Amino acid sequence: MSDPIKSGILYGTALVGIAAGTLFGVTTLLGMNRPPIVSVQRGFRGTGMDQLYTPATLAALQVQARVPRSLPPASPAGVKAAVAYKNVQVLRNLSVGQFTRLMVSITTWVAPKQGCSYCHNVANMAWDGLYTKVVARRMIQMTQNINGNWQSHVQNVGVTCYTCHGGNPVPKNIWFNNPGPESATGIAETQTGMAHPTAVLNESSLPYDPFTPFLEHAVSIREQGTTALPSGNTASIKETEWTYALMIHFSQSLGVNCTYCHNTRAFGDWSQSSPARVNAWYGIRMVRDINNAYLDSLQGVFPVYRKGQLGDSPKVNCATCHQGIYKPLYGVSMLKTFPELAKPYVEEAKVEAPVPAVTPVPGVAPSPTEKPLPVVPDNTTPHDSTPH
Repeated sequence: MSDPIKSGILYGTALVGIAAGTLFGVTTLLGMNRPPIVSVQRGFRGTGMDQLYTPATLAALQVQARVPRSLPPASPAGVKAAVAYKNVQVLRNLSVGQFTRLMVSITTWVAPKQGCSYCHNVANMAWDGLYTKVVARRMIQMTQNINGNWQSHVQNVGVTCYTCHGGNPVPKNIWFNNPGPESATGIAETQTGMAHPTAVLNESSLPYDPFTPFLEHAVSIREQGTTALPSGNTASIKETEWTYALMIHFSQSLGVNCTYCHNTRAFGDWSQSSPARVNAWYGIRMVRDINNAYLDSLQGVFPVYRKGQLGDSPKVNCATCHQGIYKPLYGVSMLKTFPELAKPYVEEAKVEAPVPAVTPVPGVAPSPTEKPLPVVPDNTTPHDSTPH
C-alpha cells in the first residue's frame, strides 16, 4: 500500500504544476503580462491607493519617451526674423539664429523624413499655399498658449511640438467626432455604443465617444451624488456610463488606475483624493481650450482627407500628450532649452488667458507616500473642491 502522505504531496505538487502551466498558457494566449509586478504606493497605507506596473511595459515606455538631443542655443543678438524674412507672423522677435535653430528643431520633432518641404515650398519659403504651414503656425501659437496660460496643468515642465508628435507628422493619438457604429439599429442604447467595444476605451462596451461631450463641449462629468438619498441628483445610468468611459480613457492614457487621482472609498470627496485630481481638473479644461480655440478653427484649412467622417478637424485628448505615461516624457522638460515656446509674445498673443468654467474652491488632500520611479508623486497642493 502506498504512503498516503507521500501520495498527497505528489498529488498537490501536480495540481500546482498544472495550475502554473494553465496560468502561463492563459496569460500568453491573452497577451497579459506575467509577474513580477512593481507596486508604488500613492496614498496612506490601508487605502489601497497603489499603482501596479510590469517591468516590460515600463522598459518599452522609457524607450518611447527618449528625448532627442537639442541643438546648442543661438545668440539673441542680430537681425530679427521679421526683418530678415518675409511673411513671419509668429516668432517675429527672435534673432535669425534663434529662428533658424527652432525651425530645424521643429523639423526634427515633426517631419524628420520629409524635411522642410513638409511645410514649405522650398522655392518660396514665404508662400502659405501648403496647409501644413498654416497649421504649423497655429500650432506654435497653441504651444505658447499652453505654456504661458495653462501652468495650472503643465506646470513648469511645459510642452513642445515633440511632446505630441514624437517625430511623426501627425500625432499618433488624435480623434474625430464619432458618427457611431455602422451596425447601429436605432435603439437608444445601441446608439451610445453599448455592445460595440472600442480600442480607445480598452475594448469596453461603454459609450464609444466620450470625447465630444467632455473634451470639446463642456458637459458635466460629475454623476455621483453626495448624499445617501437622491437629493436632487437626477443623473441617469446612461450618463454615468459616459463618465466611466472618459475615466477609462484617462486610465489608459496615463498608464494608471483610478487610485492615481481618487480614493476609491470616496470617489467624490476631494479631501481624500490625491493632488493629481486637481491637475486633471485643469487638464480637462486645457484640452477643451486647445480643441475649441485652435483645432476646430482650422476646419477650413485641413484638406478633406485629413478630416473626420463628419468633416471636423482632428482633435487632441489626454493620450495625445501622455501616450501611456503618467507624465509626458516622464517629466523631462524640453522647454528649458526652447524658451521661445514658453509664452506668447505680446504682439503675437491672439488668445486670452483661459478662465475655468467653474471657480475652484480651496480644499485639502492627503500627502501621498513617495517612492522612486516608475511613478513620482505630484507635489501640487490641491486647491479645488469642485467636482469634475
